[in-house]
Amino acid sequence: MERLGLGPDACLTVNPRLVYGRMTGWGQDGPLAATAGHDMNYIGLSGALWYASLPGEPPMAPPTLVGDIGGGALYLVVGMLAGIINARTRGKGTVVDAAIVDGSAHMMNLLMSLGQSGALATERGQSLLDGPHWCRVYRTSEGSFISVQCIEPKFYALFLDRLGLAADPNFARQFDRELWPELGDRLAAIFAAKPRDEWISLFEGSDACVGPVLGPHESALHPHMAARGTWQAVDGALQAAAAPRFSSARWTPPKCPARGEHDAEIRADLAEP
Repeated sequence: MERLGLGPDACLTVNPRLVYGRMTGWGQDGPLAATAGHDMNYIGLSGALWYASLPGEPPMAPPTLVGDIGGGALYLVVGMLAGIINARTRGKGTVVDAAIVDGSAHMMNLLMSLGQSGALATERGQSLLDGPHWCRVYRTSEGSFISVQCIEPKFYALFLDRLGLAADPNFARQFDRELWPELGDRLAAIFAAKPRDEWISLFEGSDACVGPVLGPHESALHPHMAARGTWQAVDGALQAAAAPRFSSARWTPPKCPARGEHDAEIRADLAEP
């Protein structure tokens, strides 16, 4: 947008009341802000992917983030805000019916649109986002995990180059579904031969779309997450900072009450007639 002359500074000069929205993967600042990535990389780094598996198995996307939080809570927030704006404009309220089943289905529309180009198969493991060797989580030698999601050919080419596989004729056939199982097994063996940090060091600074899968406490120590202050310790308890962020305000973490801290006040309130 800046290259087009339509960045926030230029637009806000014209209209200071403008709300300018930017949705990116890594955020507007931090060490990874200018590098490429995809959903699995983002939720792997943030800690959101960590608990989504049985012990020792590669993580999958956490269901609760898609259903309860995404399809339910976030759609309710959007509906409530739209209703408030409508009420202020027209003077009439409304009932917001935010069903999780509706919201989670609605979030599938981007994926469903891939079916028009043949990228979405009716069988599991045959679509561009759930079957390829370049769209998986792999286990490393010490039992940690890394996320790989190099969808675009230019990112996939960088991925192969870093692994020394650019000259392999089978790996060159990125979209050959018949090769995906075999190539996935080969990559699993390759990644299992070295520890996670060694792999991350190999791909560091590249657009190969490879990243670590971290737990929340380890995520808080990552340079990108620390630079953005995404995780904060408040009275010894780790919690995520407020999101999204606004250029006009800084978030101050609230004080988390200790267990039993307000018991007396609550009991007193309940005892009142």
